[in-house]
Amino acid sequence: MHSNRAAAFLHLVKLSKALADAEMTINLKPEWEKGYFRKGCILEAMERYEDALAAFQIASKYNPQSSEVSKKIKILTQLAKDKKRTEELENMRSNVDMAKHFDALKSELSEKYGAEDSWKEFFSFHVETVENAVKSWHETSKVDPRVYFLLNKEKTDTEKYAPAVNIDKAFESPHTHSNCFSFLRQYAEDSFAQAACLVTPKVSYLIHRLLTNYDGFEPGRQPLRLASGKAVYITSLGVWKGQGSRKWKHGQNDGIFVQFESPLVRRLWFIPSSTEKGKTLCRDPMPLDISAHEILPRVFKQE
Repeated sequence: MHSNRAAAFLHLVKLSKALADAEMTINLKPEWEKGYFRKGCILEAMERYEDALAAFQIASKYNPQSSEVSKKIKILTQLAKDKKRTEELENMRSNVDMAKHFDALKSELSEKYGAEDSWKEFFSFHVETVENAVKSWHETSKVDPRVYFLLNKEKTDTEKYAPAVNIDKAFESPHTHSNCFSFLRQYAEDSFAQAACLVTPKVSYLIHRLLTNYDGFEPGRQPLRLASGKAVYITSLGVWKGQGSRKWKHGQNDGIFVQFESPLVRRLWFIPSSTEKGKTLCRDPMPLDISAHEILPRVFKQE
């Protein structure tokens, strides 16, 4: 009676009552496979896949010949695995921790600047900027091309100088790129900026390389339209045939370029992105040779 009523409650999606009857069935007939099968089906409906799998495995123990139970075990094994991976992805997307990936930058800042307060401020600024970019990418699959500045708390006129400058127009032509660089260098000097961090999507970098006659791109038929409406034709957003140090060795993934600048330290990374289970996820940053792949020339005058 309890087994049939459990099935009826499951059909009516009254899962708590269904589970109570399945448990009663097991208590009354602990060696009857049907009680565990009912329990497994109810737990599956509750999306408690690991618990459901355990119930079906007990059912299989009492009736190892049941093809129905074997089928359920196969399905639940995959569902439990998928759910666990989905939870891992959500955790990785929501708990962004980039500091551990920039040990080399931390060491170089410490070596070049010595005073702990100084280099720690630079490092924290960089990590915070990158983490915000990654979070934006996770939420929207895009970031705006922008340069962030670590302004001087004592000298900067904050009403005149903002801590971030949009540079989306910089990649539309060699002329706009040159003008942008000149503007940023003057901006850094006039605002008494101590460091800068450029963040840009991969597509902007590729457009820059294409429009400055970088020899690695092949012409294609599909246009990539800029914000201005201008069409640029490239075969792939991830492949070019540059030679030597300029050769791209990091696959076709989309992602983010991050360039850190200070008077004494310059570094560049690519943060690849991929899609898994319908979710966008940034992978670990990959250091690049800035002399080969710089997004912008040196912003600060060398000390």
